[in-house]
Amino acid sequence: MNSYDPPRIFDGTQMSSQVSSQVQVNKFIANVFSWMVAGLMITGATAYYFAASGSIAMMFNAETGSMNLMGWAVTLAPLAFILVMNFGLNRLPKEALYLLFVAFSAVMGMSLSYIFLLYTQSSIASVFLITSLTFAVMAVVGYTTQTDLTRFGSLLMMALIGLIIASVVNIFMKSSMMEFIISAVGVLIFTGLIAYDTQKLKRIGAGVEYGSTEASKLAILGATSLYLDFINLFLHLLRLLGRRE
Repeated sequence: MNSYDPPRIFDGTQMSSQVSSQVQVNKFIANVFSWMVAGLMITGATAYYFAASGSIAMMFNAETGSMNLMGWAVTLAPLAFILVMNFGLNRLPKEALYLLFVAFSAVMGMSLSYIFLLYTQSSIASVFLITSLTFAVMAVVGYTTQTDLTRFGSLLMMALIGLIIASVVNIFMKSSMMEFIISAVGVLIFTGLIAYDTQKLKRIGAGVEYGSTEASKLAILGATSLYLDFINLFLHLLRLLGRRE
């Protein structure tokens, strides 16, 4: 795959090219955020419908309260969608990626519908607002900063791997203190990843032609990346600040 580093400007005669490149980046980023917001709206609407309609009961065993086969399928399906979108980037038409992203967002809503059973709607709304404000601030930081966040991104990814391992271990330990620490660290990691991913997408936008098939496909993958940053930040904040029913 080609490098997506921004083009270098060598002299003043290329100022118009620089302006054109910035416009191109702005359009690409706007497309990415449009898809991300659309995905969040689909997820929110689906989650609320499944909880309010009682459809969430289809994913749980009524006697034991544990997830049934459908519940596990819904929980694991988002990972399958992500793998298909990533490995199918060069093979699938952009329309197929659009449909996959919409389906991914809907299935994520189904898998997250449980939060309406655990937390009050007012606390869900307030945590969503906090997440949105945090996301907006860090996205602006990532887009405007002149600091190269690449090295921080590498550290954040290593920390994320450690967080995943700790989360798996705590499934068996069931430690409330460990859960609190995991949630607090998760907030820090995904707050940083928002800035890092935004800067990375800014560089990608400078290296592709806006409106091309390649740009459209990369916008979908970029939207998926930021969407996951948002959802994970929201869930970690909800565990810290959410009020239980």
